[in-house]
Amino acid sequence: MLSKSDIKYIQSLSHKKFRDQEGVFVVEGLKMVDELLREHQQKVKSIYALREWYDKRNVAIPSSIQTHAVEEFELLKISSQKSPQEVLALVEISTNHIKTYNPKGVTVVLDRIQDPGNLGTIIRACDWFGVRDIVCSQDTVDVFNPKVVQSAMGSMMRVNVYYTELLAFIHANSNIPVFAAVLGGTSIHEIEFNHPCMLIIGNESTGVSSEILKFNPRQISIPKIGNAESLNAAVATSIILSACIK
Repeated sequence: MLSKSDIKYIQSLSHKKFRDQEGVFVVEGLKMVDELLREHQQKVKSIYALREWYDKRNVAIPSSIQTHAVEEFELLKISSQKSPQEVLALVEISTNHIKTYNPKGVTVVLDRIQDPGNLGTIIRACDWFGVRDIVCSQDTVDVFNPKVVQSAMGSMMRVNVYYTELLAFIHANSNIPVFAAVLGGTSIHEIEFNHPCMLIIGNESTGVSSEILKFNPRQISIPKIGNAESLNAAVATSIILSACIK
C-alpha cells in the first residue's frame, strides 16, 4: 500500500518545478511502459502497477528498477488520467544540451508553442518523418508535461528536444536555410527544401514572432482549398514535413 508521502510525491511530478527538482517524469500506459522497459530500461527508476500487470509479464523486470504493486484506487490517485491503464513508471529526465546539436536533415524549430497536445503530436510527427531534432524557445511548453508525454507516445525517446534562446540559435546556424510557416507565404508545393534546413512553427495564436521574421526566413504556407480559418500547429507541421521530406 502506498504511503501518503508516496502519493504526494508522484502527484507533485505533474508540475515542472518538481520534475526539474527531482530529475524524473511520469510515463503512463501499457504500450509506453512496455516500450520503455524494452528499449530504455536503464532510464526507468520505478514502476507502480496493478498486480495483474505484473502477473501478465513474461519478461523479468531488472532488479535496478523499484517495483510497487498498487490497488486501483491508488493508481487513480497517482495517475493524471481519468482511466489509467494498469501501470505507471517514473523515468529519469535526460536533458539535451544545445551544444550537442548537429544539423542533419530537417530541424523543427518551435516558437512559443503552448498547447501540450500540439507539442506531443509534433514530436510524434517528427518521429514518423525521421526528423531527429526539435529546437524549442524557452517559453515553449515543457516536453515532460504529462499531456505532452501522452500525446507523443514513445516518440519522445527517439527525438531530441532542445530548449534554447531561438534568436541566438538561428544566428549561430545562419548558414542553414530557414523556412517559417506563415499565412500568405509561398506554397509549400512550390518550394525546393534543401537539407539541412530549419522549419519554424510559431505560437498557436500569434504565429512566428516578429523578432524571428527579422532574420528574413523563407516564408511558406499550406495552400487553402476549403473554408477553415486555420490549422493547428501540429497539423500544419505534419503537412509541411510531408512536403519537406520526400
